[in-house]
Amino acid sequence: MSAFTETALLKKLGELNSSQQSIQTLSLWLIHHRKHSAAIVKTWQRELENVPEPKKLTFMYLANDVIQNSKKKGPEYGKEFNHVLGKVFAHIGEKCGSDKLLGSLGRILNIWLERGVYDPKAIAEWRSRLHRETGGSSSTNGKSNGGSEKPEKPEKPEREKEHASSSSSGSKEKSERREKRKHEDRHSKSKRSRPHAPSSSSSANNAPPPEEVVVVEPENGHTPPYLPLGEPPEPEELIKALTNIENSASSDAVVRERIAKLPQEISEISCISKLEDKDKAKALAVQVNEAVDLLNDYNARLAAEMEDRTKLATMLRDFQVEQKELLSQAELRLDEHKKKLAKMLGLQKEIHDHLSNLPDLTQLPDVTGGLAPLPSAGDLFNALH
Repeated sequence: MSAFTETALLKKLGELNSSQQSIQTLSLWLIHHRKHSAAIVKTWQRELENVPEPKKLTFMYLANDVIQNSKKKGPEYGKEFNHVLGKVFAHIGEKCGSDKLLGSLGRILNIWLERGVYDPKAIAEWRSRLHRETGGSSSTNGKSNGGSEKPEKPEKPEREKEHASSSSSGSKEKSERREKRKHEDRHSKSKRSRPHAPSSSSSANNAPPPEEVVVVEPENGHTPPYLPLGEPPEPEELIKALTNIENSASSDAVVRERIAKLPQEISEISCISKLEDKDKAKALAVQVNEAVDLLNDYNARLAAEMEDRTKLATMLRDFQVEQKELLSQAELRLDEHKKKLAKMLGLQKEIHDHLSNLPDLTQLPDVTGGLAPLPSAGDLFNALH
């Protein structure tokens, strides 16, 4: 993974598009360099204020992905984004008027509120800034949420407030319905469905309900991303989910065979006219009731299986994202150790060459052969006297 520089960050932000792969790739790079989170968030804010309106939403998707997926690594990004989100939502509320953009950002705020990503008071303050509303919470929470204080505007009359709120809520609902219809049409043509996790409290990944999934139009020919649905699962949890799928309703051959062998009389209305007496009618009614119970039970199992498969698809996606990040980190460490190994091998070769160039002392001629031994200290002392 490349080293962090502000130039590299600006280049990556400039190349960012609304596809899931583009957002997740840059998100992983930012999370890897989280020790530079302060400089990264500052640059992100500056660039967001200068990009066109459609790309502002892509920048917010990136921030959402980084905030939610970096929680497991540390709180750096959550704190840094908390300092600037007030100003960012105020900027978007002042400069942008697209219902689609405001609706998508509103759903991001709903997800943050449901998952406890940020304090509810802070989210309420950001929502009011996004829709350019004024109230008591703006003055009390402006500083704590990183937003700059604004001069209070004169309050509107109650009728104007009610009219504005009703019109904005109506336009938001229409925009959401229109986006959902476009989303369904697009995916029905391609015969692909995007996984939506149910909003039950027993959900393993605490996934949001389908209506909270952000749906936007493709930008520059790219499929829009979907929001991260939770923390990556543990391998044991993923293995358990895969094992449960193996024993699902769709693989229950016994029940499927029972359904296939149901008599034709219980599904054909025309057979009722052939009944000749009350006893046969009662017997047919018993068969119909048993078939209804069997089919209701099997349909309920199939519906539960669909939910389990949706959760499993989400778990597999989040697990794959985490494994890709771990793989990139392992590749980085491998490159570092390969460089260290190359240095050690070079040093080893230099030492070997140096040793091979040293003379062999065992092959030197005997320079002491035939010479008298040197006198001792005692002989020298006696010679002087």
